[in-house]
Amino acid sequence: MRVPWLIACMLLAALAPLLAPRGGAPTSSAVPAWPHEYAGRPLRPVPLSEAESRFLTGFPGAAARFDDGERDILMRWVTQPTRRLHPAEDCYRGWGYEVAQSRIRADRDGNRWRCFTATRAGDSREVCEQIRDDDGGQFTDVSSWYWAATLQRTTGPWLVTTVARPQPSP
Repeated sequence: MRVPWLIACMLLAALAPLLAPRGGAPTSSAVPAWPHEYAGRPLRPVPLSEAESRFLTGFPGAAARFDDGERDILMRWVTQPTRRLHPAEDCYRGWGYEVAQSRIRADRDGNRWRCFTATRAGDSREVCEQIRDDDGGQFTDVSSWYWAATLQRTTGPWLVTTVARPQPSP
């Protein structure tokens, strides 16, 4: 009895993109300007590494790295739904960090973030990530954003902000 139910669920999931309104997800190659400050602190541009630039080839949007004196901030404008956007947790694991269980946290303004601690060879940092849409809507995980964008329940461009703050050694 479970097998037919599982097959039906799998078929429905596979067909979900076809249920989106006609015309497909809105796309635009234009991205807004980068902010000049973050949380009240001025941002200083930091060049992307050669590896980051290579990885972003063909990415639908733009990416920039900043420093505010306390945090490393990666911002990405995404102009269309894409599977090329990955959660920060996956990136940190790929870089050899041990990633602690993520949790959803609200900042002092009530904005929701997905946060985790990443540790490697004595380097420990708290990393928080959020996706915001053009109307101020928020997503704390890439998967829910992707399906909302694909099914046109959110409009872009979307700003993905990943903030990494060094944690003191114990």
